[in-house]
Amino acid sequence: MPLDLSYDDPASDVLLDAATGVRRSILPGGVRLLTQTDRSVRSATIGLWLPVGSRDETPAHAGSTHVLEHLLFKGTPRRSAMDIATAFDEVGGDSNALTAKEHTLYYGRVRSSDIPMAVDVLTDMITASLLEQDALATEREVILEELAMAEDDPGDIGYETFLADVLGPDTAIGRPVGGTAASVEALTIEDVRAHFTEHYRPDNLVVTAVGDLDHDELAGLLQDGLRRGGWELEPGRLPSRRQRPAHPDASGAAAGSAADVAALAPHRLGRPTEQNHIYLGGRGLTALSEDRHALSVLMSVLGGGMSSRLFQNIREQRGLAYSVYSFSAGYRDAGLFGMYAACRPGRTTQVVELLAEELARMGERGIDELELARAKGQITGSFALGLEDTSSRMGRLGTIELVHGRYTSVDETLERIAAVGAGDVRALAARLADSFSTRVEVGPES
Repeated sequence: MPLDLSYDDPASDVLLDAATGVRRSILPGGVRLLTQTDRSVRSATIGLWLPVGSRDETPAHAGSTHVLEHLLFKGTPRRSAMDIATAFDEVGGDSNALTAKEHTLYYGRVRSSDIPMAVDVLTDMITASLLEQDALATEREVILEELAMAEDDPGDIGYETFLADVLGPDTAIGRPVGGTAASVEALTIEDVRAHFTEHYRPDNLVVTAVGDLDHDELAGLLQDGLRRGGWELEPGRLPSRRQRPAHPDASGAAAGSAADVAALAPHRLGRPTEQNHIYLGGRGLTALSEDRHALSVLMSVLGGGMSSRLFQNIREQRGLAYSVYSFSAGYRDAGLFGMYAACRPGRTTQVVELLAEELARMGERGIDELELARAKGQITGSFALGLEDTSSRMGRLGTIELVHGRYTSVDETLERIAAVGAGDVRALAARLADSFSTRVEVGPES
């Protein structure tokens, strides 16, 4: 059974999975450390997670989490920006960061002999970044170019618009992760420093690492690095529990059936493209939903590959689109589902109808045993193959800690996928087919 991850014992040190060597400790200061030792490799991936993302920003400071992520690479009292850039390059490793809606991650992958360097650099960045005005001025321009690049991509701008329309453009989780050009231009260095001071602290930090490493040695390196950067690691301190205002209408209200899709007024974004990029869907499941494994099977059958229904019907049999697929996204208290296709403008109405009809048909008639077996094989196979990589396993441990709060082994996860039945998929498809609310199109002006 899944194992609850305790926040209440400052001396917590638990072997979560004896078979695979997953271990979790709460270190001084409330720092959480999860590792998986794998002696079959000669490398390790280390991730430093903060449970703060774009949904934790105020509208006036939208984009500040992403801006801060960029600035942490711009220098500390001990290292210049060039020192940080070359530290991993000169040992053949790699390092990067990402900002999401509910977390920020800084990570590095190196040979096991270079773990001390990687920990030193990453902890230096998150504890002692200079956060200077000149660096903000320069990096602001880089981020504005990044936002402009997304505006030029019909896929990026279409998905962001779809997500905002489904979850609410005026809600914290519905806003773009990177903010807008206007909000980024308005940010001051004081805003960024305040964001850093509020969220970057020991009881918020989660560290996950997988590879050729020793848990206790890594714990010592982490504590040394954090203290060197100026953090006080108070003995006995417990990890912070992230409390967010609930997303409004998190359960999702039925907005319309597949038969009503034709009446959905599209949110049109005019772009000088040859194709019309279509996004169609509505509210879906949260990341914690008990039906999330059924959703994975549903998405695989519906539009998860070349054998999927959407690909076969719309592309292979009718030749109406080159790219067509389904997708979903889940957060702690919100989620969405959708389908995408790109086609010549004159085919839009037909393609939209076919997208909606395919999901409705699945809800009415279900799926056959061959489709069910094929989908389970695709999901379990890709899941298992992904876990051959230390970076994927590092990410899985971070998700377990920050999202689920319960440890589930790989075998238990595979068992849950195997337990999904055709009836589960049919019932979920019927629910989603009655929840269409949003249609976004990016393409040439009519």
